[in-house]
Formats: sequence, structure tokens, C-alpha cells
Amino acid sequence: MKRMLVTFSVFVFSLGLFSQSFTPSDDGSKVHFVINNFGIATGGDFTGLSGSIKFDSKDLTTADFDVSVDANSINTDIEARDNHLRKSEYFDVKTYPKLTFKSTKVTKTNKDGYFYMFGNLTIKGVTKEVKFPFTATPKNGGYLFEGSFKLDRHDFGVGGKSISLGDELSVSLSIFAK
Repeated sequence: MKRMLVTFSVFVFSLGLFSQSFTPSDDGSKVHFVINNFGIATGGDFTGLSGSIKFDSKDLTTADFDVSVDANSINTDIEARDNHLRKSEYFDVKTYPKLTFKSTKVTKTNKDGYFYMFGNLTIKGVTKEVKFPFTATPKNGGYLFEGSFKLDRHDFGVGGKSISLGDELSVSLSIFAK
């Protein structure tokens, strides 16, 4: 009986070692975008990270990224523009308070610490598949996940037709999760 209890205890303890769950944090993270506006690169950030991340670089079949940002948190350093972007023509934050990402698959590359992310990004109720390379660097008892990708804002119904606003934007992620 004692041996069975010890075996069970070791099994339960080892589950915690293999199942690594992390919580994304605004502290040490950045969700940044850049888009051309009147031909000038204009950027902004989102905060209000929430969700969960399961990641084990040795067993990517268990990887699961389910992360959101607060749409209302958009910050381009110009309050009038931020308020305009919160309206229904752009992010419609009253109806769609979160921008969400849910992974579908994570794969390795041929270089240590480098991976490919596949998943579904939802903005304004529209979900599109995105894929991008990213790194996972152990940091302060957690991980720093960094990657970037491009989007067409029209795919998500953001901004309508515009002669001044570019169609494509770049998104860069630096997500600290512990």
C-alpha cells in the first residue's frame, strides 16, 4: 500500500512538470501594430492581456495558446485617433470588447527555440487563420513568446474603404507569460 501511495504521488507530481501552464501578463508584454496612414507608418498598442498558455518545447502536441487583448485599450498616443478607432467602423469595442487568438497547432523549426504558430484570430466577430514564426525564450520562471505577422484589415471589416489608410498592417507580439 505504501509503495502504491509513493508511486501515485510521484505520478501526480510529474504531471505538473510536463503540463506547463502560463498566464500572459501586460507587465513585460507588448502587442503592437503598424499601418500606413497617409503614407506614414503609424503604430499603436493593445493591452489588457488575458487567457492561458500551455507550452512545453519538448512536447508541442500539448501546446495551447488562448489569449485575448482588450480592444478598448488601443493606444496610438493620440487620444482623438484612439477614440475614432474604438467606433463601429473600426474595432467597434462596445460590440466586440476583445481581440482573441486561439492556437490550432504549434510546430518546431530546424533551429532551437524557434517555432511556427497556427491558429485563429478573431477581430470584430470575424475569425481568420493566421500562421507565423515565433520564438520561446525562458525568462523569470515563465516564457517570452515573440513573433510577427501581417494582416489585411479588410479581412476583419476594420476601417472600410480609405484612400489614406493602408490595407495591410504588421502585428508584432512580445508576450511574457508566467
